[in-house]
Amino acid sequence: MMSQESVIFVEFNELSPVLVEQYIREGQLPNFRRLYEESHVYTTDAGEQAPYLNPWIQWVTVHTGLTYAEHQIFHLGEAHKLKVKRTWDVVSDAGMPVWVCGTMNSYHVSKLNGYFLPDPWATEIVPQPESLDPYFRFVRMNVLEHSNDHVPLVWRDYAKFFGFMTTHGLSGSTVRAGMRQVLSERNGRNRWKRAVILDKLQFDMFRSVYRKIKPRLSTFFSNSTAHFQHYYWRHMNPQAFAIKPTSQELEEYKTAILVGYQEMDKLLGAFLELAGDHATMVFCTALSQQPCLIYEDQGGKVVYRPNDFEALLNLAGVTRPHSVAPVMAEEFHVRFEKEADAADAAERLRALSVGQHSALRVEVRDAGIFAGCAFKTQLPQEATLCLKGSDRAVPFFDIFYRLYDTPKSGMHHPDGMLWIRKADRSHRVYDAKVSLTSIAPTILDLLSVPRAEFMRGLPLPLAA
Repeated sequence: MMSQESVIFVEFNELSPVLVEQYIREGQLPNFRRLYEESHVYTTDAGEQAPYLNPWIQWVTVHTGLTYAEHQIFHLGEAHKLKVKRTWDVVSDAGMPVWVCGTMNSYHVSKLNGYFLPDPWATEIVPQPESLDPYFRFVRMNVLEHSNDHVPLVWRDYAKFFGFMTTHGLSGSTVRAGMRQVLSERNGRNRWKRAVILDKLQFDMFRSVYRKIKPRLSTFFSNSTAHFQHYYWRHMNPQAFAIKPTSQELEEYKTAILVGYQEMDKLLGAFLELAGDHATMVFCTALSQQPCLIYEDQGGKVVYRPNDFEALLNLAGVTRPHSVAPVMAEEFHVRFEKEADAADAAERLRALSVGQHSALRVEVRDAGIFAGCAFKTQLPQEATLCLKGSDRAVPFFDIFYRLYDTPKSGMHHPDGMLWIRKADRSHRVYDAKVSLTSIAPTILDLLSVPRAEFMRGLPLPLAA
């Protein structure tokens, strides 16, 4: 007999156990407190260190049960290269509906019994069903181009998006929050809070589909607070950093991380209401963050991104037919029709330099290139980008721009949170850290679905 259990898997990327504990103690996170007190509470260990400690690696582990050494997915946007079943594939194959909503570096190996929304950085995966495309395209462009003054969308894209949302759960509270956000940006401030509005829109859409198809396994992913931590930890705790934020920066960003956690708390309350008594709720962060102090003696870590990808490729002399797809921060894909074209373009891009230093990190992957700016410290305004062996040269900042005015100040930490709230609301805190490879078998065990043979981890103990 098929189990009637259902699981809502809430993925709040990289939240810090230290900050959650602090904010709960201060009374800032009532829904986190409630969930904690009604859950089996685990601390997870990502089992990796840099450069393998990145969420686009760890979330693949969470949903396959495979370590990085086994799945080998190193970059964001490459999940499609791993042709093994994820938790939702296994559940779908068992005849149960699923709803995958924005999970980072996600993929499905066959047609799902349900809905699948890729993450905003996906370049090789399309939504299922196709009706999700207006939402996917709109959010993807806003996420990829959030640091640009202009998002490359036309009025038709906006019309399609809002038409989609009016039939997919758009709430009055989200509309009002969006209007307040627009008004708050009139003085040139608060643009960073747009990520919060995207979370609200995504939850409205998630809830609409959830109620429509009643999935047995659903996932919901948010990266907004992880982003705030990466860039505003310095403003939350300036005494920990050698490079101090300006008074103007402090005024705008001092509470950015707290705002992020408070918004996560509101979302958590909405999920608790949606789960009610019929669903097990799983809250997971995969990994967490800590202050990034290792670049302070170099002026802090900064990130540069091309503002004109074609100008960059033209400078390098790349002429073969290609397409460009930005990913996260400074990184981007360039795809070609032939492997030889990709190899030739890689050599040309590697010849770009500032002074004696290569300007780009370039990897060749079949008929594609994965690249990003190699500089992590501040360059002088007069820096020149040159093509070695030629007289081609342009000012560096004609092609690149600095992503943020403030140096990066949060970095990854292998500890993560995993809280599992069952219908009986039993509470237990487990002292020993657990591997991320145990999560996929645990999710399947909660649904009474046998785990895939390649999943070597064991389900976690959840006895009351």
